Amino acid sequence: MAAEDYDSQLLESVAVRRRRLRDAVLFGAQRGRRVADERIGKAVAGLVIAAVLCAGCVGWSFVSHRVIGKVGTPGQVRTR
Repeated sequence: MAAEDYDSQLLESVAVRRRRLRDAVLFGAQRGRRVADERIGKAVAGLVIAAVLCAGCVGWSFVSHRVIGKVGTPGQVRTR
C-alpha cells in the first residue's frame, strides 16, 4: 500500500512540474499579467464578432431590399 501512495505522489508531482515548466515557457516571468491579457483578448474578440454580425445583417438587408424588391401595402406604387 505504501508503494501505491508513493507512485501516485510521484505522478502528481511530475504533472505539477510539467505544468509549471510549460507555463514558464509560454508566459515567462509575467505570469500575473496573463489573466488580464486573456480577458482583454476575449473582450476584443467579442467586439469583433459582434461587428461582423451587425455588418452581415446590414448587408443582408441591403441585398434583400435591392434584389427581392420592396414589399409594400396593396395601395402603394412600387418604383424601380
